[in-house]
Amino acid sequence: MLFRGSEVLLVRRAKPPRAGRWSIPGGKQELGETVAEAARRELFEETGLCAAGELVLIDVVDSIARAEDGRIAHHYTLIDFAAFAAPGTARPGGDSSDVAWVPLGDLSRLEIWPPTLAVIGKAAGTLGVRDKV
Repeated sequence: MLFRGSEVLLVRRAKPPRAGRWSIPGGKQELGETVAEAARRELFEETGLCAAGELVLIDVVDSIARAEDGRIAHHYTLIDFAAFAAPGTARPGGDSSDVAWVPLGDLSRLEIWPPTLAVIGKAAGTLGVRDKV
């Protein structure tokens, strides 16, 4: 995820899971890519932006959804990195239908998956971003 001052860059998911909802950029790792390389590639594909320096590992989160019969429908392991944004203009692409710089204090007004909110808050604290989630 990227920060610009006390704002975080969100993408509106264009595909399941959580299609139509706001989230942080991310996607599948390609064979032979490191997790940091995958994070940088997905960030650029979905937002047109790059990180200004090193990525900081924030957390690892499991997203497990069950079908109506109780069986596991999908299981994703999300490896969350954060950084400050390099100069540029955000634009949607890849698996995102929209992008927005959102002040941390406004995140509670959006329908964001609770573990994503927690990771954003942890990242803001780690990077020393002043406003609160």
